[in-house]
Amino acid sequence: MAAPETMRAVYLEGAGRFALKEVPIPEPGPREVLVAVKACGICGSDIHFYEHGRIGDFIVREPLVLGHEAAGEVVAVGREARDLRVGDRVAPEPGIPCGHCRHCLGGRYNLCQGVVFMSAPPHDGFFREYAALPEDFAHKLPDHVSDEAGATVEPLAVGLQAIALVGLEPGQSVAVLGAGPIGLLAIAAARALGAGEITAVDLVPARLDFARRMGASQVCNAAERDVPKALADSADVVLDCVAVDETVVQAFHIIRPGGRVAWVGMAAEVARVPFQMFQAKEALVTGVFRYANRFKAAIGLLASGKVDTGPLVTHRFPFPDVAEAIEFAARSREVALKTMVIFE
Repeated sequence: MAAPETMRAVYLEGAGRFALKEVPIPEPGPREVLVAVKACGICGSDIHFYEHGRIGDFIVREPLVLGHEAAGEVVAVGREARDLRVGDRVAPEPGIPCGHCRHCLGGRYNLCQGVVFMSAPPHDGFFREYAALPEDFAHKLPDHVSDEAGATVEPLAVGLQAIALVGLEPGQSVAVLGAGPIGLLAIAAARALGAGEITAVDLVPARLDFARRMGASQVCNAAERDVPKALADSADVVLDCVAVDETVVQAFHIIRPGGRVAWVGMAAEVARVPFQMFQAKEALVTGVFRYANRFKAAIGLLASGKVDTGPLVTHRFPFPDVAEAIEFAARSREVALKTMVIFE
C-alpha cells in the first residue's frame, strides 16, 4: 500500500476563524524524523491566539497550525538520523534553537533569539496529521507512557524549569498561585522533587480539589480568604502561575525573607511590584520562559509514576475537531483542565 502524500491540517486564519485543509506531508530532512501525531493538548496560548489572533508581538498574519503539546509515532527518518527508528513513540519538543549562539552553547537554548517555536507565528504546530522536526528534539517515550501522558510532557517541562530556576531544595515549602494545568503540574513536580509543604492558591474550588490530588498539602481559596494575611511569610518558594497584578503582590507577602519567586504565568508588559517589601526581604525573582533540557526529566517522572498526569485530561475531542475543542476550552475554564485532541 502506497504511503499517503497529503494530510489534513487545521489552520487558524485569524481571530475566531479556522479552516481544515489538505496539504502535502512534509519530507524529513537528513537529521529529522517525520512524526504521525497521536495526541495534542490545548494550551492557554492556543486559546489566546484563537480569541485575539496574536500574543504580544506574535501576530497571525498568515494561516497557522496551532498546538505544541504533542505526542506521536515516528513514521519516517532522515538518512542521517542516528537514534530513532520507525515505530518509536516520541514527545516532540517544539522549540528548535539555532544551536550555535551563546545561549545555545551555554545550555540555555530557550533564550536563543533564533528559536523556531512550532505553533508560534510563522511556524506550524501539531494540529495536523504529520510533522517533521529534528531528531534531537523528538524525545522517545517508554512503552508504558501513553500518548495522552506524552502530550503532557511539554507543560510538565515548564513546571520543572520553574523549580530549577528557583533552586528548590528538598523539604522547602512552596506556594503555587493558580491551579490551572501549569500550576497543577508545578505542584506535582515540586512534590516529586522533594518539596515540603505545598500550598495551592486559586479562586475555583474544583481546581483546588485537583491541587490536592496532584500533591498540595493545603489549599487556599482566594475568593474567601485574604491571601497576603493568611499566608504571610509562609513559603520558601512561590511559583506564580497567573502573574496578574494581584498575584505579583501576593507573592512578596507569601515568601519568607530570603525567599525566591518564579513568574511562570505570562504577565502583562508592565507589572506592579511592591518594591520595598521585595528589597527588605532580599527576595530573588526570576522569569520563566519555556524550558531547556527538561523533557527527559519530565518523561522520567511520568515513566516512574512519580507524576501522574492522567487526572488532568478532563475532555477529549477527535481530530480534526480542533475548532470545537478550543472553543470548548475557552468557555469552560472552570471545568476543563487539559482538553486533548486525539488522532485516530
